[in-house]
Amino acid sequence: MRTNLANLIKVKTLVTLTVMAVFTVLSLKGQISSDNVMLIVSTVIAFYFGTQSNKN
Repeated sequence: MRTNLANLIKVKTLVTLTVMAVFTVLSLKGQISSDNVMLIVSTVIAFYFGTQSNKN
């Protein structure tokens, strides 16, 4: 349990969650198109999980 919590608090995880949250809020406010949000969030998630799978 502690190792899972420690892994969750890593900087890369925080950056990924922050980017997703910011672009989601911008999309909901109408300041950025949903297509751009989908592209950016997909790229960030793919990078995050790609680097996570390389560690294992």
